Amino acid sequence: MTTEIVKYQRKELELKALLEITQAINENKTESVLLNIFKFTCLVHLNMKSMMLYLAGSGKFSLRISHNVKELVPDEIPVESIEENREMGKLSMTLSEEYSFSEVNIYVPVYHKDSMLAILLIRKKDEDAELDLDFTQALTNILVVALENKRFARKQLEQERLRKEVEIASNVQRMLFPAQLPQTERLKAKVTYYPHSTVGGDYYDLIEKSDDEVFFCIADVSGKGMPAALLMSNFQAALRTLLRSFSDLKSIVEQLNFTIFENTVGERFITFFLGHYNYKTKVLTFVNAGHNPPVLCRKENDGPELLEAGTTILGAFEELPFLELGSRTDLEDFVLHLYTDGLTETIDVSEREFGDKRFLDYIEQNWCEDPADFHNVFFKVLDGYANGQDRRDDITLLSLRVK
Repeated sequence: MTTEIVKYQRKELELKALLEITQAINENKTESVLLNIFKFTCLVHLNMKSMMLYLAGSGKFSLRISHNVKELVPDEIPVESIEENREMGKLSMTLSEEYSFSEVNIYVPVYHKDSMLAILLIRKKDEDAELDLDFTQALTNILVVALENKRFARKQLEQERLRKEVEIASNVQRMLFPAQLPQTERLKAKVTYYPHSTVGGDYYDLIEKSDDEVFFCIADVSGKGMPAALLMSNFQAALRTLLRSFSDLKSIVEQLNFTIFENTVGERFITFFLGHYNYKTKVLTFVNAGHNPPVLCRKENDGPELLEAGTTILGAFEELPFLELGSRTDLEDFVLHLYTDGLTETIDVSEREFGDKRFLDYIEQNWCEDPADFHNVFFKVLDGYANGQDRRDDITLLSLRVK
């Protein structure tokens, strides 16, 4: 057989190999199908006896094709364990002694700029027969590019899924908060809420159950994102359902704790403060479940008062180990500030926290202000303290003025 005929036959086989792999790519075959077509195309048309294909990703090369290789080879090779001298055409691997690549004797690298994307390791069926390494490299490159495009498309789809998930969580969270807070002569309320990201882990609520009583709360759920938003959604639904049936804070908090524990099996928890004020009896009752103590201010007192009585965080135990109901009586003219720890943990340029003391000192000097005015000035003070430093957590401040 003449050399020209052999060359013609080889080119014909190469063309068949190219057509088969490009047709599979155009038909948008799955990754596993593309790898199989590439393998059998190489074995049938390109004079290969044994072959392995390693693809780069996440700091390692992963074995995606292995055919007619009986020795132990690694499933993954760290990127730093592979070095190629491109001028000399030599590839070196630093591997454990248990591994061997003696069944292959030719390597074909695939590069994008200076980054190695894949390594094809092969042995020919007929050692005397010619193998067009340039074509083999080009065919491998076509496969790798197709797989990279699939990976990129998957990444885009995942990012879009996460974006939609965050958007849904954000919408769910907005629905949790009260549409408007009371602004009457008897009760004025103001909230300032800065989520750390699109979806925060803070929650506040105010529910006027009747003309004579009002419930209010603040909470901080562990974690962020969709799981935190869903947990807080369930928490709010449970709270509002319980408030329709009960006014006993002890029963409400115990049931909330059980619900959270049952839903999360102790893997997530919520710090929570729930208060109740009765305009007729002038009594404030409350339970603090591991939350930052709200600050109570009234004219009769020398200074701000911290509302600490209660229990531990909700969701950590199936049954709360203790529960104390707090109360304050003869309350007619008072201000209450409920907040989350993101406020006092705001840092300055030296990474020093704003702290509880600065907050209490500010309240003591400005407690009798209208809640809206208090928030307007205080957050200018807090922003001035931060001096452009990024927030580390959600910030929520809910202020109530009762007269």
